[in-house]
Amino acid sequence: MLERQRDSYLAHVTVERGLSQNTISAYGRDLDRYIAFLSARGIASLADVARADVSAFSQAVGTGSDGGTALAPSSASRTLVAIRGWHRFGLAEGWSSDDPSHEVRPRAIPRRLPKAITTEQVFAVLEAAGGGPDAEAPTVAQLRDRALLEFVYATGARISEAVGLDIDDLTLDEGEESVLLRGKGRKERVVPVGRIAAREVDAYLVRGRGALAAHGKGTAAVFLNARGARLSRQSAWTILKAAAERAGVAGVSPHTLRHSFATHMLSGGADVRVVQELLGHASVTTTQVYTLVTRDSLREVYAMAHPRALG
Repeated sequence: MLERQRDSYLAHVTVERGLSQNTISAYGRDLDRYIAFLSARGIASLADVARADVSAFSQAVGTGSDGGTALAPSSASRTLVAIRGWHRFGLAEGWSSDDPSHEVRPRAIPRRLPKAITTEQVFAVLEAAGGGPDAEAPTVAQLRDRALLEFVYATGARISEAVGLDIDDLTLDEGEESVLLRGKGRKERVVPVGRIAAREVDAYLVRGRGALAAHGKGTAAVFLNARGARLSRQSAWTILKAAAERAGVAGVSPHTLRHSFATHMLSGGADVRVVQELLGHASVTTTQVYTLVTRDSLREVYAMAHPRALG
């Protein structure tokens, strides 16, 4: 019974909510673990689950006492999200008379500040992607790599959004430079593209993309690999990592340019709600974590500059 109820729920979120396949797969793994836990307690249907069962499972995934891997607070919270969604769906479908997960709260997640690099470090990474300041005639790959990283930093796009970009999503006309990005849950947003990034993308489209496309079967993707197919997220991450290594910049992750975009925008005086829209965050609370980064920077400057700050 539990397996059939799980399958119905996963079919629902796949069709109705438009979640990514990665998220659906993660939900499936979470629910499989939950079902194993409930089955060990002799529970065969959502109708038989009590709040104590949900609480016990929430604790078990954090410690591994159910025989599975002990999860970090962030992963345990995602697991509880899947479980609560399943119970809400079960209540709506009439499989149970109440929602035992409603008042169960996940463990507190330690606040982690996003990792951003300085503007000087960003510029060094972007320069390195294009072959460095001494590169007289950049290769096709260097044109693509520079355009890709300039685009990500200029728009705050996720790497997955950048590699998912199609030609028709771009507007590079002077004074109207913008892009249509498709984020999580297939939500769309239009984001301005800075003049420098627009120039680098245009240079790649004119002088580089055609050479790459000649090796493929025809695709609308903006960023292509050596075979003329759409560049993968993994390849884009490798491009960023390689550029950072050449620039001597450590601590770079796939989200580094996105985090740096947000931090630098807020440090430059941008309103947090504007940055929220640019990043495609559903809630401003998600964006506000970047304000903590800029406040820390302000405190450091204050401590160094004010004559009475450290007295």
